[in-house]
Amino acid sequence: MLKDTIFTSISENMTEMRKIRRHLHMHPELSHQEVNTPEYIATYLEELGIEVKRGVGGRGVVGTIRGGKPGKTIAFRADFDALPIQDAKNVPYKSTVPGVMHACGHDGHTASLLGFAKVMNAVKAELKGNIVLIHQFGEELSPGGARAMIEDGCLDGVNFVYGAHLQSKLNAGYIYGRDGYLQAAEDAIKIIVNGSGTHGAEPHTGVDPILGASHIMVALQSIVSRNADPLKELVVSIGKFHAGDADNVIPEKAVLEGTIRVFDKDLRQLASRRVKEIAESVGGALGCVVEVQVEKGYDSVWNHPEQMDVVRRATTNTFGPESYVDIDPVMPVEDFSYYLQKVPGAFFFVGAKMDDESVVFPHHHEKFDFHEPAMETTAKTFAAIYLEAQNS
Repeated sequence: MLKDTIFTSISENMTEMRKIRRHLHMHPELSHQEVNTPEYIATYLEELGIEVKRGVGGRGVVGTIRGGKPGKTIAFRADFDALPIQDAKNVPYKSTVPGVMHACGHDGHTASLLGFAKVMNAVKAELKGNIVLIHQFGEELSPGGARAMIEDGCLDGVNFVYGAHLQSKLNAGYIYGRDGYLQAAEDAIKIIVNGSGTHGAEPHTGVDPILGASHIMVALQSIVSRNADPLKELVVSIGKFHAGDADNVIPEKAVLEGTIRVFDKDLRQLASRRVKEIAESVGGALGCVVEVQVEKGYDSVWNHPEQMDVVRRATTNTFGPESYVDIDPVMPVEDFSYYLQKVPGAFFFVGAKMDDESVVFPHHHEKFDFHEPAMETTAKTFAAIYLEAQNS
């Protein structure tokens, strides 16, 4: 059977996927600064004889495998950018670039998709339809690479799109997902509270922006507790509070920065509006002049139920009935959301937790790593989804 041939080849290709992943891990590049990584990907695909477009949306790479039989065109996406974090792992494949590392598994996503591409290209005469391989830059840093690649035509002619994300805290050997909202939308908050500086011993002669910013920060918590529907998820968090340089000086200004995480688009608008209203009103009542910036980030990831059913069937038919797990939505963001706004599709997680609990760390941690056999799981899941979607 074709499926058996594909799966056997993916297993045999695991050594090469590991080699690719470790090469990328040792040579990471930051978001929107990727030069060598897309060239590496494009060259690899071209050497397989796959049709390649470079510079898609700026730094993206798109490969196309054209099957020998009529069918649907199905896209799979992997991101390839790294993070501004110093790699603190003691492993042979540790990052060689100071202050930059793959701390989110994007090296594994890329290796999985390339491994999948190699195997599928070898049997393309027997395949229905086409496979589009989207290798995306800049996912970690808004505005991301997805929208630019879409505008540049990476989804032209595509019927369905799928993507996966390795997860270091989820058990290996399982696929995790859900219908509808999977990941949140994000908006960035910046609140500049302007006062009037003075000596700390004479506060009555100035306007204290630290006092104003403190009351604003507390008041913002009322958005979740008193403005939002308690049955809908919303987070409003302040992560940065900067003010002053001396202990006896009331400064001219204080700056708050934070994040809004939400799924529902109407609640997203409400939260943004209330941040502005509360900050200006509370700060104004304390004599401060307040500037509020709410910068829109990525939209929420919303999985199309029919395409998520394809993922479930493909997973359980391949790995067994217990291999798929429905999960609750999560607050981290992903610009895969924009592919799903353009064509039907689904995004899911692949468990990649290390066997040794002492080396299990969250994403964006300086010691982040993942269970490399999860790349084989990812490639096989892509193959199973492709075959299932072509026959559904």
